[in-house]
Amino acid sequence: MTTRIDQRFADLKKEGRAALVTFVTAGDPDYATSLEIIKGLPKAGADIIEFGMPFTDPMADGPAIQEAGLRALHAGQTLIKTLDLVRDFRKSDDRTPVVLMGYYNPIYIHGVERFLKDAKAAGVDGLIIVDLPPEEDDELCLPAIKAGLNFIRLATPTTDDKRAPTVLRNTSGFVYYVSVLGITGTKAPDLKSVEQNVTRLKGHTKLPIAVGFGVKTAEQARSIAKSADGVVVGSALVNAVKTSLKAGKATPETAKAVHRLVSEIAQGVRS
Repeated sequence: MTTRIDQRFADLKKEGRAALVTFVTAGDPDYATSLEIIKGLPKAGADIIEFGMPFTDPMADGPAIQEAGLRALHAGQTLIKTLDLVRDFRKSDDRTPVVLMGYYNPIYIHGVERFLKDAKAAGVDGLIIVDLPPEEDDELCLPAIKAGLNFIRLATPTTDDKRAPTVLRNTSGFVYYVSVLGITGTKAPDLKSVEQNVTRLKGHTKLPIAVGFGVKTAEQARSIAKSADGVVVGSALVNAVKTSLKAGKATPETAKAVHRLVSEIAQGVRS
């Protein structure tokens, strides 16, 4: 079964360019503004959208995404509302792939079978669950694949040739290569190391490889797009939300600030 993610990467391969994958926290700074941001991402240049599922203990995320998660939670965002957000987005966009990114705890509480059914019905295409290792594939990965969702795995600079086959075994959609060690958005990627590791991982998989963590500028995106099949931008967009707020609330500038930055980075990916 071909998913929207598979189709998008196949289309971009024909175009001869990398994908721009954009991450925003669902419900940040509030539901209505979050929907406005997400609806404008494809026009601004996003090829795939990751919705971050707010969680109280986001261990892999840096300060920017942690703060975004707290803003969303304080505004009343829940897992059910995140699925509602996908559903509302799908009313006007049936083509752009949507990935939910986050942690297993909210899914476990919702119930795996119920979650997969609800996610598929809402229009979700893939999952990135950062705290479920491949040794736990029976828990969510295999049921997700059976339900018709891509399960996207993270590979890191420490995913050596011995570990890579285990990590990639049940991965689908694309591989998310974490370009730096540590949490999101705190360091700039070492572009030479990224190129070497992407090339090495391509020896283990035919899946597209998208590179994220620390990408902030069009120039970085341009450099990464030379060797990778996709570039992921997250913390920079979440920071654009934060700097647009007044007293913690959305302003008319909030969605525009995110869309402007996506347009800039998209030009880097496309050049």
